[in-house]
Amino acid sequence: MNRLNIALALVFFAVAANAQWVKQPVETKASFRGLSVVSERVVWASGTGGTVIKTTDGGKLWSVMTVPGAEKLDFRDIEAFDANTAYILSIGNGDASHIYKTTDGGKTWKLQFTNKDEKAFYDAIACWDRNNCIAMSDPVGEFYQIIVTKDGGKTWKFTGLDKMPRAKAGEAAFAASGTCLIVNGKTDVFLVTGGSDARVFRSNDRGLSWFVADSPITKGTPGSGIFSVTFRNELHGTAVGGNYEKPAEAANNLAFTRDGGKTWTAGEGLSGYRSAVAYIDSRTLIAVGTNGTDISRDRGATWKKIGDENLNAVAAKGRRSVWAVGPAGAVYRFSER
Repeated sequence: MNRLNIALALVFFAVAANAQWVKQPVETKASFRGLSVVSERVVWASGTGGTVIKTTDGGKLWSVMTVPGAEKLDFRDIEAFDANTAYILSIGNGDASHIYKTTDGGKTWKLQFTNKDEKAFYDAIACWDRNNCIAMSDPVGEFYQIIVTKDGGKTWKFTGLDKMPRAKAGEAAFAASGTCLIVNGKTDVFLVTGGSDARVFRSNDRGLSWFVADSPITKGTPGSGIFSVTFRNELHGTAVGGNYEKPAEAANNLAFTRDGGKTWTAGEGLSGYRSAVAYIDSRTLIAVGTNGTDISRDRGATWKKIGDENLNAVAAKGRRSVWAVGPAGAVYRFSER
């Protein structure tokens, strides 16, 4: 290792040593898995008991709200656009899966979609903008169920079923962090799977047609596979996962693409199962799971564990607004001081 590389390595470990999660005082015991970071000031999260929380001042104060009539629902995903507008998705078989929307900061919520198929189980929602969104269910029969809206959620329609590769027996998605389904750019969408296989489904036309790629991430048990995917540009993306039944198992839990999701190669360095991953900036990645957090300053080539907190989801809007959520009301802000 030359002097420059040694110096860079020392800087990395010095910065990582100062990085930590700072717990926020939020008056709730809800378990959170949905997280949407809008800006340095505006952050939303969603979870059990029909709970949604929001800050508009960077975490100094939090509003805790319960969606009326949804007290028994588990909101695993949230997509927000400002302090007033957000979609939330609840999980479960049949009519436990709903999509709600608020346009007044959570004062009122409009029920936009109710799943009527008892075999369907919706996992996540993602949006290109406030009018165009996509949501997905685990397979019914041999196909993942995909619905889209083009009018801000006034109507939701099924799409892509005739041009989607078949799901394998025992394959499904994980509603672990709201990031098993993501959008990228103006038209791309990615869906990652686990169970009997660990694959990446991708569409380049907002869900009208689909392709699928294998990944090197562990598979073959109900608790293993890909749990989260993120992209830093059109071509370069990162997927994480593992086996949540064996959280300290650190093998085969990281993969990268350099061609927009057509192919995936194995990475290493994560210290266990990870349920969510996010880019803080173009070089910095952060991944969280039940046994802690790992951070990379070199696009995933090397990683450093920085905490042992049990976390479900992570999201960022630049270096000054990195957030994570977890069980029992856990809300954390990332600090590098």
